[in-house]
Amino acid sequence: MRNQPNIVFIVADDLGFADLGCYAGRPAGFGEVSPVLDGLAAKGLKFTQGYSNAPVCSPTRFALMTARYQYRLRGAAEEPINSKSRGSTTLGLPPDHPTLPSLLRDNGYHTALMGKWHLGYPPAFGPLRSGYEEFFGPMSGGVDYFTHCAFNGTHDLWFGEAERAEEGYLTDLISDRSVDYIQRMAADAHAGKPFFLSVHYTAPHWPWETREDEALAQEIKHNLFHLHGGNIHTYQRMIHQMDEGIGKIMHTLEALSLSENTLVVFTSDNGGERFSDNWPLVGGKMDLTEGGIRVPWIAHWPARITAGGVSSQACLTMDWSATLLAAAGVQADPRYPLDGVSLLAVLENPADTFSRPMFWRMKHRGQRAMREGDWKYLRVDGNDYLFNIPGDARERANLATIHSDKLKHMRETWEAWEATMPPIPADATVSLGYSVKDMPQR
Repeated sequence: MRNQPNIVFIVADDLGFADLGCYAGRPAGFGEVSPVLDGLAAKGLKFTQGYSNAPVCSPTRFALMTARYQYRLRGAAEEPINSKSRGSTTLGLPPDHPTLPSLLRDNGYHTALMGKWHLGYPPAFGPLRSGYEEFFGPMSGGVDYFTHCAFNGTHDLWFGEAERAEEGYLTDLISDRSVDYIQRMAADAHAGKPFFLSVHYTAPHWPWETREDEALAQEIKHNLFHLHGGNIHTYQRMIHQMDEGIGKIMHTLEALSLSENTLVVFTSDNGGERFSDNWPLVGGKMDLTEGGIRVPWIAHWPARITAGGVSSQACLTMDWSATLLAAAGVQADPRYPLDGVSLLAVLENPADTFSRPMFWRMKHRGQRAMREGDWKYLRVDGNDYLFNIPGDARERANLATIHSDKLKHMRETWEAWEATMPPIPADATVSLGYSVKDMPQR
């Protein structure tokens, strides 16, 4: 395809729906939390009904990479993959499965991932085995921002498939590596060979460390969940420092005359964690209530997107993967048809919405959910609920009794969809970082 866009796919980690200013987030004591991302939304397109494929990290990343429901792959049944899986030959993204980066690479793109992988460890798995030509970042789910050690104390910072120490605050390292990559790819991009750059921050995932908090690294090295620390002020600063890095990336694109035909997409892998702001939504990470799965979605592409657009199109993470393939003119592998649906028409006309039923399931608390139009069917701990989301985004008014026919229809539709997916394996694990013994339930 001629004039293929460059693509920068930015993913935050555990960012809440209302953590950004452009999603009505509160300013911090130091000022605006996310001025760069707010500017991208103002100059691009903001989605108000964007969802993650799961309320927890690695399952969503399986969907992002494959543009398919994550439930099709064994590794995605882990909620999430944890550091104990190191050495496993089953808990990861199979290298023979087509991915967003491999499909783009095979159709003329340079590809790189700077940041979090969380889809299995070498030698069985890894970014370089699934379509990325370059990789810098951690393989696991959560690492310290300064020591770059995972929860089990193992150093976890990689250059390709080699572990190597690098001093610095991880958010800044990811930003700087991304800038360097764009600079190195610029000449080829101008010559007609575009790049696909995944920028997968660990921010604002625990531990609660800003670039000024290096002294905390030794204090929390035996428990990265950082259950005794953190606050909303540190959390907002972590988001702000990620936003500063995104500013460096955007400045680099502009300085190299690449911004016009670069599609930049920003989202989070799931809803917010303990210090996030999800207003008006309820719940957060690990929950299929709205706060666990509705996330910010911003798209910026001056060549194709008119500034200032807002879309109410319902969409999932994997829809963005399908959209990026469509933008590049790349077809899916027919052996692995996409579950994701392209949003390309919506990017060009935000009013051009379409029906998009969406489905979720979790081993944790036996959760299931379906969104269809204004309606949402939800099951948690064996209880069925029905909500009208535009009228009740907080999911407090259960309409299951007065709209029993609608509940029955959606439950049967969910069960018909679920029958097309492999069952949840009995040995799939649920890894919770904390419980009501550590802090009151939301």
